[in-house]
Amino acid sequence: MSSPLPIIGEWYKNDSNAEFEVVAIDEDDGTIEIQFFDGTIEEIDIDSWEEMGPVAIEAPEDWSGSLDIEREDYGVDLDTPAHPDHNNPLDELET
Repeated sequence: MSSPLPIIGEWYKNDSNAEFEVVAIDEDDGTIEIQFFDGTIEEIDIDSWEEMGPVAIEAPEDWSGSLDIEREDYGVDLDTPAHPDHNNPLDELET
């Protein structure tokens, strides 16, 4: 089974379930730069890409991985609905 071609901006997971995004491809050098969910950047060659057995996945919904912050540090309570008197400015736009 062959690995999918790397595409910049697409997310994958490797055979050890580490999630990463392809951030650059250098066709002249034959290298692929990937950034893991925790922010670690690694440069690999095409052979290593094939060996790691990447599988295409959806981008993570939790964008905080590379920011090194906890859910409590977001600055908002994501589990609490907006105040009933809260007005969404987008509701005022005419369609």
